[in-house]
Amino acid sequence: MTKVNRLSEADHARVTAAVSEAERGTDGEIVTIVTDLSDKYHDAGLHWAIGVMFLALALFAVFPQKIIALLTWLANGWEHEYSLGEVLPVVFILLVIKFLAVRYILAWMPLRLALTPRATKARRVRARAIQYFKVGAESRTKKKTGVLIYLSMGEHTAEIVADEAVHRAVPSETWGEAMAALIDEVRAGRPGEGMAAAVKQVGAILAAHFPKDHDDPNEIPDRLIEL
Repeated sequence: MTKVNRLSEADHARVTAAVSEAERGTDGEIVTIVTDLSDKYHDAGLHWAIGVMFLALALFAVFPQKIIALLTWLANGWEHEYSLGEVLPVVFILLVIKFLAVRYILAWMPLRLALTPRATKARRVRARAIQYFKVGAESRTKKKTGVLIYLSMGEHTAEIVADEAVHRAVPSETWGEAMAALIDEVRAGRPGEGMAAAVKQVGAILAAHFPKDHDDPNEIPDRLIEL
């Protein structure tokens, strides 16, 4: 996927216009949010560091002669029978060094993100989308017809979260074409166009289930939110 750091002013205008146009035919309210990353995944870095530490411990247990060779080298080549009290501190220090080294290396976000399981990233993106939906859209419309289109660029993942009335009327799989339209454009490096395309698809679905009532107000601002 092409890396895109931030959306341009033209992208913001394009998405805002798409939301306004989509809502002309429906009582539904569409909220759009784009973020660079949904989580820092510090726990993933910690898990890798702990895993490497235990792997090193297992290797020390299988190949104890490596520790003895290290102790001999530290003693300038003098060999003798090393006690457990001499071996364990060295093992402990080596484990700490390996743990800290991995934690330091995984402070680089691209690597930490690459080593985080895809399922973990999908769960975090979904959780963050639901969190933002609860704050920005849930029950903020009189008829409970809010829909959030959420794009997390770092994880290359998007989510659509719907309010109570929409969730009852529209099966989850119905959003598939909107998601496909969004992801295709994002992969091509055009997130603004992708969001606009998704808004158009979502608007058509909402219009079919919740056609525009003449006295329905615009209850949520149409602007794209970039976090």
